[in-house]
Amino acid sequence: MILETDITNLVMGNCSSQLHQIHHSELNIAIYERPIYHLKEEIESLLSEFTEIRKSGEFELIQKTLRKALGQFPLILNDICSLLELFKEITQGEYFKLLLATVNTNMCRRFHTDLNDLRLLCTYSGPGTLWLEDDNVDRLALNNGGNNESIVIDKNRIKHAETGHVVVLKGALYGKVGTRAIVHRSPTIEESGESRLLLRIDSDQFLNFDR
Repeated sequence: MILETDITNLVMGNCSSQLHQIHHSELNIAIYERPIYHLKEEIESLLSEFTEIRKSGEFELIQKTLRKALGQFPLILNDICSLLELFKEITQGEYFKLLLATVNTNMCRRFHTDLNDLRLLCTYSGPGTLWLEDDNVDRLALNNGGNNESIVIDKNRIKHAETGHVVVLKGALYGKVGTRAIVHRSPTIEESGESRLLLRIDSDQFLNFDR
């Protein structure tokens, strides 16, 4: 089911199949809206300790690393492995770069585009990624290193992903001609003392990942 939206660069819905539509030329962000209530207990356990899992390489190698690191968290493990498999189907890639981390700093303060092909994000706890509609971006300011105040045309139209929702973003290396990478940034949490549990998976066959 596609939810009605007047945002031309976005597709969103409550079915994971919506994410496959990211390859449409007019789209640069796809959002799968879903509840994660069943993961609450395991999420809280992971947040109670500093969590950081980083792994680059082939799909099977990353899955093996996840099983070893998250064996005591079967629901989270199953969810992440399912999202990794879904992302593999979407990208048709062989190599990935995964990060699962507890974050309590402002990772990327400035609105920017990623130097990659496609990226999957899911914030299991805390505020989600901020992003902009294409017509709310001053591309000249973006390309010339401007600050957020100059990049964002209307700050009241800044969008954000909800906790638990799965987001796929197009980066600057996405192959189709005429595609604009999505402009986004991390939420500001350092000043408030909040923490996030963030999953990030990148795919790009042209990047030299540490395999």
